[in-house]
Amino acid sequence: MEKMIEGRTYKGLRNGRYAIILYLATLILGFFSRRAFIDNIGAEVLGMNATAMNLLGFLNIAELGIGSAVAFSLYKPLSEINTEEIREIVMVQGYLYKKIAYIIIGAATVLMLFFPVIFNNISFPLWYTFATFSAYLYSSLLTYFVNYKQIVLTANQEEYKIMYSYKSVLLFQSLCQILALYLLENGYVWWLVIQFLFATLASLSLNYVIKRDYPYLRGLCKLSKEVYHKHKIIITKTKQLFFHKIGAFVLEQSSPLIIFAYTSLTMVAIYTNYLLITNGILLLFGSVCNSVNAGIGNLVAEGDKKKIMGVFEEIFIIRFFFISVSVYCIYVLSPSFVTLWVGDEYILRNTTLLIMLGILFISLIRSTVDGFINAYGAYQDIYAPVIEAMISLSCAIALGYKYGIDGVLSGMFISQLLVIFMWKPYFLFKYAMRESVSYYVLLLMKSAIAFSISIAISNYAIQNIFAISSSNFFAWMFDAIKVTALISVILFVLLYSISDGMKAFASRIYNLVRGGQ
Repeated sequence: MEKMIEGRTYKGLRNGRYAIILYLATLILGFFSRRAFIDNIGAEVLGMNATAMNLLGFLNIAELGIGSAVAFSLYKPLSEINTEEIREIVMVQGYLYKKIAYIIIGAATVLMLFFPVIFNNISFPLWYTFATFSAYLYSSLLTYFVNYKQIVLTANQEEYKIMYSYKSVLLFQSLCQILALYLLENGYVWWLVIQFLFATLASLSLNYVIKRDYPYLRGLCKLSKEVYHKHKIIITKTKQLFFHKIGAFVLEQSSPLIIFAYTSLTMVAIYTNYLLITNGILLLFGSVCNSVNAGIGNLVAEGDKKKIMGVFEEIFIIRFFFISVSVYCIYVLSPSFVTLWVGDEYILRNTTLLIMLGILFISLIRSTVDGFINAYGAYQDIYAPVIEAMISLSCAIALGYKYGIDGVLSGMFISQLLVIFMWKPYFLFKYAMRESVSYYVLLLMKSAIAFSISIAISNYAIQNIFAISSSNFFAWMFDAIKVTALISVILFVLLYSISDGMKAFASRIYNLVRGGQ
């Protein structure tokens, strides 16, 4: 058992290393990319670009959660190396994805007919909107027609292969797009051409790796009715996950569109500047957490309740540590960074930043609960995401009308607080783990108190011992190191003193490092 857990830890850490490298590279290029847009094209086109992505997000809700249902179905056959069943499950996914792709194509065609109305007040050519949307649509359709087999890598804790074969190509794409904006005439036209070209290259690279490492997935035959009915659990879980997708979709995709409705494309650009920072953190944690989720699935399948609870606390506490450090550092350091990056006219108000960080904290802290819900396949609370979506939309529209961007974001925060932060842990412990939720509440309260103490000590040190005076990027980087080290050391010591999970994680890392020497 211990070897199996260490194996899961090793895979998680390996994926985590790749995720961190990719995250840093993506984040750095993302900052340069937005600067290139603002310098050469303008904030309005940048806002249109973000709006086009969110409109496509509306269409991608048709995915229904099939990917998550397929990943859940793959845990057991992958652990048993049952290649025939793996082939069958991937065939079912491919069949469903192709049907969804055709629906998206039809819906996208209809949506583009309304572009002259949606973008009626723009100062740039209307064809920019059609071309931009088409470029993103093409990349999305490749996922449904070509790249769907990557789910096997995800379910088998091999996401690092997706990172080096697929996402690294997209990194090079971003670099080429930045150079095109600065160096080439009609830079945005070349930006679009590069978007199409590298989406194709990335898909070819990913599928080469899948064919090399999973040769039995080549030449999948036509799906038979017998195989389809054999794996109807995928359809059952998909139907449940559809409602959960709605909640996630409303939170992730609707806010920039509502902000656009109440403000302007320029405000969307300012908001998405900060989203680049927060989404970078979400990307990093998502990559690391996804690489661990397959291990959680295997752990739950073993059925050792004591081990499950121990691993839950260990995962929760270490994620709480990194989440808290990240949120605090963004709050302290982001205003000076944005000033150096694009200018102080792009800084959000402090209240807006606090609300965004509240949303970020809940979005990240939910990862542990969601990981165990996925491992148990407990998707039956279909009304929760519907209620979440209703609360988010109604509050965002009502509060946004009166308070603008702060009101829109407050609507999102209220819905997440009620459904994600409060209901989801209760549902997991009562209906999946069948344990008292007081265990989770106590763990969360102790962690929150430790974080609050860490903030108080760190704020005192920053105000009275060393000041944040980021006059240039080198000074900012030095300040970032100081702030990160300060909050990290204080919070780690406090969490280590109150949590067996932090002690277990520290011991596990020590043993891995010692064993590698």
